[in-house]
Amino acid sequence: MAKTGKQIVVGISGASGVIYGFEMLKTLRRLGYETHVIITRGARQNFLLETDYTVKELEEAADHLYSEEDLGAKISSGSFLTMGMVVIPCSIKTLSAVANSYNTNLLIRAADVTLKEKRMLVLVVRETPLHAGHLKLMLSAATAGAIILPPVPAFYHKPKSIQDLINQTIGKVLDCFGIQHNLFQRWGGA
Repeated sequence: MAKTGKQIVVGISGASGVIYGFEMLKTLRRLGYETHVIITRGARQNFLLETDYTVKELEEAADHLYSEEDLGAKISSGSFLTMGMVVIPCSIKTLSAVANSYNTNLLIRAADVTLKEKRMLVLVVRETPLHAGHLKLMLSAATAGAIILPPVPAFYHKPKSIQDLINQTIGKVLDCFGIQHNLFQRWGGA
């Protein structure tokens, strides 16, 4: 278990790309960070559809796992101190709820608490193409303090595998939190 002050809330919603959430949990554990995790029903379904892992393996990657219905969990209160929260991947439905403070489940409530406490909230929004409504939701969430970080791959580090692309996105999230890592080679100039 990580030391106090190294706690991060991780929400995994039902967008395509749930492997990002799984890899984020494994990376945070490897780096010594304690995770408090909400996995939505949609995320569980997509995990079985999109990966060769079991939901049990996903759950075991979390230090603390919460039901999305548990609105009384400690992560639903601003008095529970964390570094912040990442929603990875973040569905448009989840983005909409965050942008509108529509606290229907623990994932949204924890994100809302993160914003109200002025902590880091990173939304790895997974949808394409985007219409004007999606963009308005992103602007609304960003205006409230969230960082919008779609998993848009870079190629300057010459990725050789899908894992390299996943690592680059996870590395960008870790950069937002100021967490040191070596998940991808940084741009060194031309």
